[in-house]
Amino acid sequence: MTLILGIESSCDETAAAVLQDGRHLLSNVVASQIDLHRQYGGVFPEMASRQHVLAIYPVLQQALAEADVDWDDLDAIAITRGPGLAGSLLVGMNAAKGAAWARGIPLVGVNHLEGHIYSNWIEAEGNHPDKTFPVLVLIVSGGHSELILMHGHGQYQRLGGTIDDAAGEAFDKVARVLGLGYPGGPAIQKAAEPGDVRAWRFPRARTKNLYDFSFSGLKTAVLRAVQRLEGQNLQVSRKLKAGAQLPAQTVADLAASFQQALVDALTEKTVLAAQQMGVSEICVCGGVSANAALRQTLRQRSPVPVSVPPLYLCTDNAAMIAAAGHYRFAAGERAGLDMDVIPNLRLF
Repeated sequence: MTLILGIESSCDETAAAVLQDGRHLLSNVVASQIDLHRQYGGVFPEMASRQHVLAIYPVLQQALAEADVDWDDLDAIAITRGPGLAGSLLVGMNAAKGAAWARGIPLVGVNHLEGHIYSNWIEAEGNHPDKTFPVLVLIVSGGHSELILMHGHGQYQRLGGTIDDAAGEAFDKVARVLGLGYPGGPAIQKAAEPGDVRAWRFPRARTKNLYDFSFSGLKTAVLRAVQRLEGQNLQVSRKLKAGAQLPAQTVADLAASFQQALVDALTEKTVLAAQQMGVSEICVCGGVSANAALRQTLRQRSPVPVSVPPLYLCTDNAAMIAAAGHYRFAAGERAGLDMDVIPNLRLF
C-alpha cells in the first residue's frame, strides 16, 4: 500500500489530499478563494498568495485527519511546482519541503497540467483507473487548451493547443462582455440554459494545424454583437458592466450560441484526433471539463469511450497532484529540498 499526500496551491485554491495506491481517495480538502476574487473579476495574485499562507496548515491537518493517517504513515509528498502564480506556488512548495525535511518523507514535484491528466486515473464516479494506451487527453482550463496523445504513464506527445486564448479564458472574457460575472464558465452555462444555440452564428476557427484551437475570434465576435446591440463602442477593459442593458433572453441566446461554438470547436478537433490516432479512449480534464454541454457533445460524437472526472476533480485539487505523484514516485523519481517552483513549467 502506498500513501501519497498531494499539495496544490498554483492559483486560488489551497488544497491537500491523501491518495492510496494512486487511485483510492482517502481525503480531498479544497479551500477556495472564488468569493474573495469575484469582486475583481479574476484572481488577484498577491491576495491569493496571502490567503494560501492562512489556509495551508489547516487544510493539511484536515486532509490527514479525514484520511485517518499521520505524517509518519506517508510514503511521499507530491507538490505542484508549476505552472502557476509564483507567490501561490511558493506557499505550497515551502509547506511540502518543511514537512519532508522534518519527517524524512520523500518529495516528488508534479506539473499542474499532468495533475489534471491524472484526475482521470482516480477511482471515482465516471472514472475507471484501468486504461489501455494510447489514450487521447483534452486539457481545457483557464490557462490551457491542449490535445495530447498519451502513449503510457509520463509519455506525452503534444498534438495541438490554443494559439491564443484558452477555452477557460474565453469563457471568463465573454462572461464579462455579457455582464455575467466571475468565474465565467459556470455563469455562462447557467445563463445559456434558456437560450437558443442557433440564435447567433459565431465562428468556428480554422487553423493551419488541424489539432490547434483558436478562440480569440469567437470572443471578438461576441463583443461585436454586444456592441451592435447596445449601440456603443465598448472597450475590452470596461467589460464588467457590459451586457447589463440587454434583455435577459438576448443574453441567454448570446451565451448559448457562444458556448455551442466553443464546444463544437473542441469536440470537432478532439474527435478528429481520436479517429486518426487510433486511441482507445478520450480523457477530458481541467476546469472547463465541468461544462455540461462539452461533456454531452463529446460523448455523443466520439467514436470511443469518453472519460470525464466528477465535478470536484475537474477544478484545481490536490487529489490529482497525488495521483500524478504516485506514478512518478513508483518510477523512482525523487526531488531534493533544493527543488524550486517554475511558474511557466512546461509538460513537454
